[in-house]
Amino acid sequence: MCRETPGTGGATRGLYRILITALILALLTGCASMARERLATNLASAMLNQDDPDIVRAGAPAYLLLLDGMIHDNPNDQSLLLAGSRLYGAFATGLIREPVRVKRLTQRSWEYAQLAFCARYREICEQTDARYDQFAATVDRIAPGELNLLYVYATSWAGWIAARSDDWGALADLPKVEHLLERIIAQAPEYDQGRAQLYLGVMHSQLPPALGGKPEIGKAHFELAITYSGGHDLMAKVEYARRYARLVFDQPLHDRLLHEVLAAPAQAPDLTLSNILAKQQAELLLKDEYF
Repeated sequence: MCRETPGTGGATRGLYRILITALILALLTGCASMARERLATNLASAMLNQDDPDIVRAGAPAYLLLLDGMIHDNPNDQSLLLAGSRLYGAFATGLIREPVRVKRLTQRSWEYAQLAFCARYREICEQTDARYDQFAATVDRIAPGELNLLYVYATSWAGWIAARSDDWGALADLPKVEHLLERIIAQAPEYDQGRAQLYLGVMHSQLPPALGGKPEIGKAHFELAITYSGGHDLMAKVEYARRYARLVFDQPLHDRLLHEVLAAPAQAPDLTLSNILAKQQAELLLKDEYF
C-alpha cells in the first residue's frame, strides 16, 4: 500500500485544487466566449432576416450599442469585432442616407474590421498605405484560409471608400480592395452566396471602357453573383441593372432585371432585408427616366 510522503499530502491536494480551479475557469471562459459569439451571430441573423426595414432602422442602434459594449469588455474577441464590423457596415450602407452619418458608421465598421484583421495579419495592415504592387505582394504571401476575416476586412474597406467617393485619396485604394476580393474568389468563387462577386461587379462597372472601366468583366461578376446565390440575392440584379445596364445603355436588360426583382419572393436566408431594400430600389429605378 502506498503511503504519502510526509509533508507532501497538503501540497498535492493544493496542486489538485489549483488545477481543478484552472480547468473550471477555462471552461467558464470558453462558455462565455461561445455565448458571446452565439449572441453576435443571432443579432446579425435577426437583422438580416427581418422583412421590415423600418423595424431595423429603429432597432439596429440598440444592437450596435450592445455590440459596442461587448467589444469594449472583450476588445480582442475576433468574432465580436467581425460581427460589429458587418452590422455597422450593413446598417450604414443599406439603411442610412445622411452622408455624414454614413461616413461615421462606416468608420466604425472599418475600425472593428482592422482590429480583428491586423491582430492576425499585421504585415498587410502595415502595407495599407504602400504602393499597390507592394501591398499586393504582401497579400499574395498569405496562406489560404480564414476567408471570413479577409472578406470582412475587404468589404468594410470598400464601404468606407464608397462613403468617401468625393475623396480621391480614398478612391485610390480601390485596386487594393479589388485584389483582396480576387484573392477570396480564387479560393471560393461562391463565397457569401456570391456577394464577393457582386462587390467586384460594382467595382468594374464604375467607368465606361473609354475611361478605363471594365464593364464586361463587371457583367461576368454580376452574373456569377446571381448564379451563386441561386437567384435569391435580388440586390445582385438591382446592381447589375444600375451599374452595368445603365453604363452601356442596355434598357431591355435593365428593365428585365428590375421586373424580375419585383416578381421574386423576398424571403431568403440572410438575404430577406437586403431583398426588401432591393425591391424598393427596383421600383425607383424603373420610375427614373434614365433612358
